[in-house]
Amino acid sequence: MAALPARKPLPDEAPHILVVDDDRRLRDLLARFLGDNGYRVTTAANAAEADQRLARLVFDAMVLDIMMPGENGFDFARRLRIGSTVPILMLTARADGKDRINGLEIGVDDYLSKPFEPRELLLRLGNILKRTIVVDTAQSGPRPDFVRFGPFLYGLSRGELRKGEEPIRLTEREREILTALAERAGEVVPREELAAQGTAANDRTVDVQMNRLRRKIERDPADPLYLQTVRGVGYRLVTDRT
Repeated sequence: MAALPARKPLPDEAPHILVVDDDRRLRDLLARFLGDNGYRVTTAANAAEADQRLARLVFDAMVLDIMMPGENGFDFARRLRIGSTVPILMLTARADGKDRINGLEIGVDDYLSKPFEPRELLLRLGNILKRTIVVDTAQSGPRPDFVRFGPFLYGLSRGELRKGEEPIRLTEREREILTALAERAGEVVPREELAAQGTAANDRTVDVQMNRLRRKIERDPADPLYLQTVRGVGYRLVTDRT
């Protein structure tokens, strides 16, 4: 039998993905599929193994299963978010909408139900990585198309939020909502309109994302200065020029 052709070595800058799933067959399939599509892949069978990988390596994103023995995906993601901003694409065999809300509240970046089309996973993962803020410390010069509020600067064209020189990482959905508010700074944007932005999905999801944004921006999220609620209508972003 002829040997299979060796896979071309990946460039050093290829994104490195950590796949965490207790299903060995799925881990192997994802590792092969992602590798064939330009990603470097490391796998782990559970949260404990993932901790070991994270202690030694830096990853550009994580594909994380929910239902695992020991520490489940929700608990692992919640613990991880205490000190890490690595983007997380969460997998689940359950189609319960509560799982999606729970994951978003924890801070995962996207959600995909099993069974899934490999191409869909590839597209979602690519979108997460494209929206991850990469800071070039050598970059200088004025930022076009921005709004300023307090110590924060938000560039609409690139979807980048900074507090002084410090970048604030945003998930895809947080960026969608903040951009919609920044485009109409000072105006009230109805909750339904924010829900229709991109993949925000529904009013409840908007409220979840707004609470997460406030925790990243507001000194007191319960009494926000910038991301204000207009009761019964929606939200508005109060900028320095509002």
